Amino acid sequence: MIIYNVTVKIERSIHGDWVDWMRNVHIPEVMATGFFTSNKLMRLLEPPADEEGITYAIQYACNNIEALRRYQEEEAPALQAKHSERYDGKFFAFRTILKVME
Repeated sequence: MIIYNVTVKIERSIHGDWVDWMRNVHIPEVMATGFFTSNKLMRLLEPPADEEGITYAIQYACNNIEALRRYQEEEAPALQAKHSERYDGKFFAFRTILKVME
């Protein structure tokens, strides 16, 4: 199993709106692509949130790296653009890919 981890630091002033949008719009849109089997939205506790923002991690599970690559090529650019347009200049994000060791 592959985990696509997206870490986002969002400005405090809009983090409530961001969480709501992620739960009700963005994550459902990502899941509707059919490439992922499950997801988790998590808030980072350590290090604690600071004046600049609050950090979250969203993890999407998929069956194999090929599915993830197809998502990245076919779907991710448009979905990431919607996020960037809505929260332009108010977040920092990076992505990592992990393999679940069984």
